[in-house]
Amino acid sequence: MVKKSVIIIGILGTGLWACQPDRFEEQPVGPDVTYITFPTPDNFPEPILPADNPLTEEGVKLGRHLFYEPRLSGDNSLACAGCHIQDQGFADFTPTSEGIDGISGTKNSMAIFNLAWQDNFFWDGRRQSLEAQAFDPVVDPIEMHSTWPEALDKLRGDSLYQKLFEEAFGANSITQDNATKAIAQFERTMISANSKFDQWQRGEYQFTPDEAEGYNIFNSEIGDCFHCHGDLNTGNQFGAFGALQFSNNGLDSVLEPGSGREAVTGDSLDRAKFKIPSLRNVEYTFPYMHDGRFQNLFEVIEFYNMGGHVTYTIDPNMKAAGEGQNWSQTQKDQLLAFLRTLSDPDFVTDTAFSDPF
Repeated sequence: MVKKSVIIIGILGTGLWACQPDRFEEQPVGPDVTYITFPTPDNFPEPILPADNPLTEEGVKLGRHLFYEPRLSGDNSLACAGCHIQDQGFADFTPTSEGIDGISGTKNSMAIFNLAWQDNFFWDGRRQSLEAQAFDPVVDPIEMHSTWPEALDKLRGDSLYQKLFEEAFGANSITQDNATKAIAQFERTMISANSKFDQWQRGEYQFTPDEAEGYNIFNSEIGDCFHCHGDLNTGNQFGAFGALQFSNNGLDSVLEPGSGREAVTGDSLDRAKFKIPSLRNVEYTFPYMHDGRFQNLFEVIEFYNMGGHVTYTIDPNMKAAGEGQNWSQTQKDQLLAFLRTLSDPDFVTDTAFSDPF
């Protein structure tokens, strides 16, 4: 028997969500699971939800435990949450995270939130689903440096995981496929939509004069931010503040062969093009850029004020490349004030996403 669909209690408490019709009730299921109606915020479009991995209370609970489980790593010391820290917007405070062998990676940990509206993952977009993305860190020799058979053997010996997997997927279900599905389910529930900007959109908050002017700078040719990070007048990308596509923003004057999206496509025209990240919670997710080269937002603003380096793959929207924006200090301060309205303190303190152990 399948139980009635419900909304996640931790999300329901905010009172901000418009529920979609339950699209999973008719799917044949083995275990007695409780489906979750996906909690889409009022101003968001339909999410990208795979038909073969509907949200369930049991799946999300299992995924939350796995997200915080260090035994998925080779030496039992590093969980997903070790590089995706809640009070950092589920990013990492180091430029490039360190794996279990003390080796630093080459990319900054991307923030985790609102992933149900994305379909390309990692800085180079090499995975097209959260389920596929969840596979990689466990086997990456620089990160968790394990194998899925080894990690699953550890879980099979634990009565807690025997119970959690059976509740979510049925008997004898401790498999790689189910583990990555559960992690993906949990990550899809990690929704951030209660920043000051969201409240302003809902008529619940009024910008300060500096925030309002920063909004105008961001969303005009003065700042020229909106081309890559969203047209705020139209609510582009559900307020993601990122095109979620791939771009060379002019960080470097010399481009490394095989860098960025080129590593996936093999096309030299994709060289040094990285995924444009969301600016939601950008105040929390320092350091910045794919390699974490900028330690704070002041440095980021100064880089864009400089305009970036002209190369053959630079994004045409980087119109000030080689010339500079010449913002005044007041304009830079106002832009920073607006960027801070994208912070969602409720998200980074929500106990529904915290360590369950």
